[in-house]
Amino acid sequence: MSEPTGKYSITMPRDIAEAAKARSGPGGLSGYVAAAVARQIERDNLNELITVAEAEHGPVTDEEIQSLRDQLARARVEQAPGGASAA
Repeated sequence: MSEPTGKYSITMPRDIAEAAKARSGPGGLSGYVAAAVARQIERDNLNELITVAEAEHGPVTDEEIQSLRDQLARARVEQAPGGASAA
């Protein structure tokens, strides 16, 4: 079941609106904008969590970030067709 919707009026630069309309596909502009706003809310929530975590544990170091990126890259290789897990 889909969530109830409401009708809202927003203002945005014309070039952004036209680009969004051109990319919106079958869901139309409303669906495209709703998905973009949902992604922004997810980012805002994540940034809030990061702020709280860094206040409690200190900032994440560049080395920690690189280590996690390396782990993610290895996991992607292993999960890819023909990757290490398929051997």
